[in-house]
Amino acid sequence: MDLKSGYPFWAIRNGLMHAFPRLERDLRCEIAVIGGGISGALIADELAAHDFDVAVIEQRDIGWGSTAASTALLQYEIDTHLLDLCRQYGERRAALAYRACAEAIGDLAEVARQLRDVDFRAQSSLYYASKPAHVPVLRAEAALRARHGLDLRWLDAAELAADYGLRAPGAILSARAAAVDPYRMTLRLLARLQRRGVQVYDRSRIDRIDATSRSVELRSSDGIRVRAQHVVIAAGYAGQHWIDQALARNRSSYAFVTDPLPREELQALGETLVWESARPYLYLRSTGDGRLVVGGCDDAIDIPARRDRRVESRARKLADQVAQRFPRLRLQPAFAWAGTFAETADGLPWFGPHPQYGPRVQFAMAYGGNGITYSMIGAGLLRARIERRPHPLARLFSFQRLSA
Repeated sequence: MDLKSGYPFWAIRNGLMHAFPRLERDLRCEIAVIGGGISGALIADELAAHDFDVAVIEQRDIGWGSTAASTALLQYEIDTHLLDLCRQYGERRAALAYRACAEAIGDLAEVARQLRDVDFRAQSSLYYASKPAHVPVLRAEAALRARHGLDLRWLDAAELAADYGLRAPGAILSARAAAVDPYRMTLRLLARLQRRGVQVYDRSRIDRIDATSRSVELRSSDGIRVRAQHVVIAAGYAGQHWIDQALARNRSSYAFVTDPLPREELQALGETLVWESARPYLYLRSTGDGRLVVGGCDDAIDIPARRDRRVESRARKLADQVAQRFPRLRLQPAFAWAGTFAETADGLPWFGPHPQYGPRVQFAMAYGGNGITYSMIGAGLLRARIERRPHPLARLFSFQRLSA
């Protein structure tokens, strides 16, 4: 499955950071993690830190799937409003999901602190109303979030113009958010795990999973066997082919990055993630060296060749959209790319076992706009499941909610 088009900036910026071996002989481990992107790396790190014998197996080069194409906005804000989640699952569970995402940003900061130079920076998050008709909903959303302890304030049109140069009728400014280089964080994390004894393999595709009540056996495309007590499938958007059930809708999102901009041109955008209430939404974030990453123009195309042809035109359209909202910005794309992402009907991820495989095969499907934040939550949630401990989000993030 081809998950990206064009030239993702992170891979160009970092180059080949670390070489991992292919899986060339049979192995045994306690937990096999299928997937060497940011989700698999965070999950493997959590498990290894609690003394599990872990092996990570990736079919591409490490970090070269959807991680390389991610724009890596780390937010507690879920693509589905808290208001809407309350109506679906009740206020207690919906608020728990939002608060867990906020806490996960702090957890990601701690992981980043232990690594070298992954361009992790604390940010604010500005969620603006795309049109005046959206203001009442966003005001109600802000009030509900504040009632549940989330740190935010409302900005009116005059404040947005003065502070951000943004033309919009109002916005929620949230204090807790962050940005990171997802490719670099993945490679740094898995290289550190490898040095600590975790087996990490890439260019090794798993074709078959056979689970029993006592163990799981994996078979690679080269006929190599992996025997484990548990398996975690953290294969990103490609993970859907393991389940005979429609769980999410694959879409394409487009992005570009500028050359470094003068500090006076960036102003508050250097410290703020920006996104809007329209769907699909325009979003912006900065990098540590003063560039702006711009994304959006999402569409339902999931055919790589068609997506490839749209990258340049979509980048120009995104630049035009920025100019309409931020009149002082005239951005020129330096690199443009597109990537596959998946969205669930309720904006929530899937973590846990699926009835098709039984309890020894766990899925980690951190789908949606804040997938890295979900992955951080999922690392602890899946460890709790493997250790047969309760977790407050186990049911809400599980396949069981389909029948809730």
